[in-house]
Amino acid sequence: MATAAVVAVLPLTSCAGSGSGSPGAGMMGGGSTTGPGMMAGQGMAYRQLTCSPPASLPGEVVRVRLSDMGMTAMGTGDAPLGARMVLRVSPATVPPGTVSVLVENLGWRTHELVVLPLASGASDGQRVPGADGKVDEAGSLGEASRSCAPGTGDGIESGAVGWVTLDLAPGRYELVCNLTNHYADGMHQALVVR
Repeated sequence: MATAAVVAVLPLTSCAGSGSGSPGAGMMGGGSTTGPGMMAGQGMAYRQLTCSPPASLPGEVVRVRLSDMGMTAMGTGDAPLGARMVLRVSPATVPPGTVSVLVENLGWRTHELVVLPLASGASDGQRVPGADGKVDEAGSLGEASRSCAPGTGDGIESGAVGWVTLDLAPGRYELVCNLTNHYADGMHQALVVR
């Protein structure tokens, strides 16, 4: 039984922290509810996107896919500990300067994307969530949490996109979904600016 649990966790672990790979053909549209790549055939059900970002965004564009597994109908942003969720960044390294972070919520829950600086020597996933299931956002550089629009809002609804444009200095940043338990459920990845 322990072996089965380990096998079930391996696909999520390999996707949640991986920054490799290209956005893929299905990244901005597609129309399929079972997406190519990321975790196809392993319980991942993608939502069709209901809106699109502007035709061009300023600076380097970092695309972020947010998704969750085990749901087939839209839900709120709250999630239990142990829910299977994915946050995937592409590319995971960009040059300093103007960076637009384009976020696609391909999952069934509401999500958001917050950009936090990483301390020297720290890795993504090391923050400790509080009793509310969220990590401290002190020092946040910005967020994409508005459906079909830029900036801060009430969350990116299932099937929607959101974006934020920032001026990023060289360093390491952590991109996180900071809704209840989402960080602990694997929704974080490092972005390197150099």
